[in-house]
Amino acid sequence: MSAGMELIINHEVKFFESAPVSLAELMQLEAPGKTKGVAVAINSQVVPKTAWASTELRDRDSILIITATQGG
Repeated sequence: MSAGMELIINHEVKFFESAPVSLAELMQLEAPGKTKGVAVAINSQVVPKTAWASTELRDRDSILIITATQGG
């Protein structure tokens, strides 16, 4: 983890003092243990799960986390 970073997650500004370096690290913080039924986009670009570990985050990135729900 690097120095502080501000990220916009689901339209909410969040500040991380110890910033996650990769999308995989962020997902462990935001949705621990959830990988099934989860889609993530950074700056309107969908990131496949296979790329989470190699996707670096930058200050002020806009991240959308979508979780599938059952029922209806």
